[in-house]
Amino acid sequence: MRVEDIDIAYDDEGDGIPVVLVHGHPFNRSMWRPQVERLRSRYRVIAPDLRGFGETPVAPDPMPWTAFADDLIGLLDRLGLERVVLCGLSMGGQIVMELHRAHPSRVRALLLADTFPDGETAAGRELRHGMAARVLREGMGPYADEVLDKMLSPRNVVAMPAVAEHVLGMMRGTSPEGAAAAWRARAQRPDYVDSLSRATVPVLVVVGEEDEYTPVAVAERMHATIPGSELAVIPGSGHLPNLERPEEFTDALERFLGGL
Repeated sequence: MRVEDIDIAYDDEGDGIPVVLVHGHPFNRSMWRPQVERLRSRYRVIAPDLRGFGETPVAPDPMPWTAFADDLIGLLDRLGLERVVLCGLSMGGQIVMELHRAHPSRVRALLLADTFPDGETAAGRELRHGMAARVLREGMGPYADEVLDKMLSPRNVVAMPAVAEHVLGMMRGTSPEGAAAAWRARAQRPDYVDSLSRATVPVLVVVGEEDEYTPVAVAERMHATIPGSELAVIPGSGHLPNLERPEEFTDALERFLGGL
C-alpha cells in the first residue's frame, strides 16, 4: 500500500480488534508468522514490513527516526483504523513507543517485547553509525553470523535449527542500505521513560528470560515505570521469544488481549 513516499508491504488477516505487529532490526514481518496464524481466528492481525526491510523499499538516507512511526500512522489511516493494539519487539518496540508518544489517541493497548525505553547515548550513537558503515562495507552476512547466538538463546540455535535458519535468513536477506538507514535513524532516538510513565492504556512488557540485549532487569525496570502494566518473562528464550517459545509468547499476548 502506498503511504506517503513509499509502498509498504504488509499482511492483514482475520477480523476483530486490530492488532499491529512491528518487527525488529534487521528482520521482517515473517518473524510474526506464528502469532498471525494463531491470532487471526479472533483478531484482525496486521504485520507490516518497515521501510528498508522485507518487501518494503529502502527509503532515502538519512531519514528521521520518526519516519517509522509516521509510516505506521499512514498505514492505519489508509486502512481506516482509528485505534489499534500495538505490539513491537526490540527496535519495533521503540517505534511503538514513538507512535504512543506522538499519537497516544491512536493506541488502544501496548505490548513491548525485548526492548528498552531509554534514549540513545553518545556511545550508542557511535556504535550504531559504526554498524551502519560496517554492513555497507561488508554486507549483512558477517554481522548476521556474529549475532545469531545473541538474537536467539545459544541453546536454541542448536536445538531449533529451523528457527535459527529463519532468523539467519531474515538478517542475511535484509538490504544493507535499509539496515544502515535504520541504525542511523535509531541513533537519534529520544527517551520514552516520561511518556511511558504517563501511559493510560493497558501495557504488557514481555522479555525472554535469557535475552542478552535487553535483560530481564531492563524489562522489570520498564514495568515498574508504567502504571498498571503487566510483565511476562518467557523461559528458555533469548531476544526473540515469539520465535523461540511461540506458544508461551502468544499465550501471554492472548491473555492480555482477552483482558481488553
